[in-house]
Amino acid sequence: MHYVSLLIEFLRGRPAVVFWTIALTQAVLWTVVPALFYSAPPADVPMLLAIGHEFLLGSYLGPPLAFWLGELAYRLAGSFGLYALAQACIVGTYWGVFALGCRIVGKRHAVLAVLLMVGISVFTVPSPNFGPAVLAAPLWAIALLHYWRAVGDGERGYWFLLGFDLGLLLLASYTGLILVALLIVFTIAAPRGRRALLHPEPWLAVLLLAIVVFPHAAWLVRMRDLVLSGLNDSVVAAGHLPPWGWLALAIFLAHLGLLLLVWLASGWPRKRREQAPEIMRHPATGFARVYVYVFALAPAVIAVAIVFATGRLGPLDRIAPLVVLSGLAVVVAAGNQVQLFRERLVSYAWLGLLAAPPALVVLGMALLPWTLKTELAIAQPANVEGRFFAETYQRRTGQPLTYITGDAKLAPLIAMASPSRPHVYFAWAPERSPWTSADDLRRHGGLLVWPATDNAGTPPPAIKAQFPDMVTEVPRSFARTMQGFMPLLRTGWSMIRPPITP
Repeated sequence: MHYVSLLIEFLRGRPAVVFWTIALTQAVLWTVVPALFYSAPPADVPMLLAIGHEFLLGSYLGPPLAFWLGELAYRLAGSFGLYALAQACIVGTYWGVFALGCRIVGKRHAVLAVLLMVGISVFTVPSPNFGPAVLAAPLWAIALLHYWRAVGDGERGYWFLLGFDLGLLLLASYTGLILVALLIVFTIAAPRGRRALLHPEPWLAVLLLAIVVFPHAAWLVRMRDLVLSGLNDSVVAAGHLPPWGWLALAIFLAHLGLLLLVWLASGWPRKRREQAPEIMRHPATGFARVYVYVFALAPAVIAVAIVFATGRLGPLDRIAPLVVLSGLAVVVAAGNQVQLFRERLVSYAWLGLLAAPPALVVLGMALLPWTLKTELAIAQPANVEGRFFAETYQRRTGQPLTYITGDAKLAPLIAMASPSRPHVYFAWAPERSPWTSADDLRRHGGLLVWPATDNAGTPPPAIKAQFPDMVTEVPRSFARTMQGFMPLLRTGWSMIRPPITP
């Protein structure tokens, strides 16, 4: 008797239940594991909160929406709120692909597309690192859904939702410009798109998009040089590879899990008479296939071309929005009858891709300090550091800590974990923190922090040059959650006391 896994039976009979089970299980895993085991958030989150705390219309890292939402989530529920918000974005991405797939290939094959997305690493391990790319992914997927409803299904009212989606996408990440440009070209090239332009709804949608992005666009005109300066940081991110090569390699490596699932499900190499369950669907139209292929492949190709031409990664150093349709494109290419060979092995591999990454992260946090004498950034004792410096400043001055500066990684981390949530002055790049200045620290008092490299806690020359009158304190040592064979964390610091008022 041929074995058919329980997952296959559920997929045939209850595809919507399978979808929500997949999406919510992954969301719970990547919310609970970081909330329980991470003693510090992923590397980009403290900087996101340092900027989001100011609620500006933009920053050197781009549009403001992710920074605003991250700050609001952190104020409401702390780090748990940030992790939950990130997973809500991943669930939203999966839902957008599932809903689009239901329209094009039916519910069963749409679930297959979402199952394959679990094998795309950018939607799993890095997902707790909430930022513009994580927020852009669901907006990208939902925009593609609403475009299909407006053009593919002829439901013209969806143009208004599309305009709003694209406006929010551009407020989340400049990567959204790739999708906007592709949609314009696709609409003009496709006969259905040209016919749709004869109606008023697309033009009203453009007006709605302009209204949504206008405040940030007006800010961008004034602060263009600030945003362009942020692009220079991306050269270092690429390491020894040229930026375009790094991006192309990152896109390929992100799909290794998907490729593994496809290879196992294909049964290759297999015996001639080997049987496999079939998942059937109604044939997808030619227009639908072209739509999926274009928007699955073209964004990544265009992104690599942009990076090749400019030599800068910029916002493209996070690839999540570029690969949202990869799973659906594989399912469309597989045909109307998808045979799932070795379904037991495929099921085990898929469960491994779902559950193994969070388990490996926890094991790495526990074992690396004992074996390789190193640690993950998420193992730093952020809350202990934040409380110590905030309480010390409060006790010595009688005032809450309102300003902090120093090291580019340490200062935002301590600011995030401090109860008073001080403003962060970017001493390493003052023009990137227009909300404050070195004079504010001198007038109102503040704290300077940096990693101590000697017993005296000698400050870096750049900090000493900006604050020549600073008095260096005895470095403070902090124990890690899992210390292992590593030395204590040592933080150099100096306090700028507020002036005494008569």
